[in-house]
Amino acid sequence: MSLSKLLLLTVLVAASPAYAQSGPSTAGTLVIVPAFGEVKHANDEAVITFSVEEHDKDKAAAAARVNRKMKEGTEIVRAADPGARLKTQGYYTVPIYQDSPPPQPMQTVQRPPVPVAWRVGQYLEVKTNNLAALPKTAAAAQKVLAISNLSFGLSKETEKRLDDQRIAETYKNLNERIASIAAAMGRKPQDAVLDTVDFEASGNYAPAGTAPMVMSYARAKVADQVPEPSFEPGETTLQMRLVGKVKFK
Repeated sequence: MSLSKLLLLTVLVAASPAYAQSGPSTAGTLVIVPAFGEVKHANDEAVITFSVEEHDKDKAAAAARVNRKMKEGTEIVRAADPGARLKTQGYYTVPIYQDSPPPQPMQTVQRPPVPVAWRVGQYLEVKTNNLAALPKTAAAAQKVLAISNLSFGLSKETEKRLDDQRIAETYKNLNERIASIAAAMGRKPQDAVLDTVDFEASGNYAPAGTAPMVMSYARAKVADQVPEPSFEPGETTLQMRLVGKVKFK
């Protein structure tokens, strides 16, 4: 080997450590790592709201019909689905006035408007896990009641069971991100020391767009026989976010 080539090789070998250390040192670096996880499950609970409303010039007559229909409808629901949880949500009595009351002479004392009729109604919330029988139950109750609202979701027992999976998925995503960050920094995942895991980072475990599906139905006239409605319970996505603080050795 010539003297000039030997000198060049010596210079390159001497300069290589300095070149390798020219980048910023990552020792002791604190990295904030966000992570995300989710699990999906078929909905196993339904909340259906039934209602009844009557109009009459006689307030007592309207209330009597509402009371009779709600009692009959409640008995139908209990017989069709004995395991359902029932809850009365509202009972209202609203006066109805004329749109344009007749004008009164200016010299007379203005009297308060007098109702020309009354609107009386009541709501019944039914919560059930018997989704297979729900169409039959709804059709039976619709003989005397109307469906005002229907929503599907997860029972508390199912959510509790899925919580372990949700945490595991989120923590798994955290480890994957730490490995990717370590590779980008030219470090090994073993060089990372997990300092803090904050499961309250997002403050939102059910982001917008994942709420249970809600259906609304218009009031229907009472019929002797109502065909069973078709329901699709769908599924719910449970989400979780966390932030991990990682230090590199």
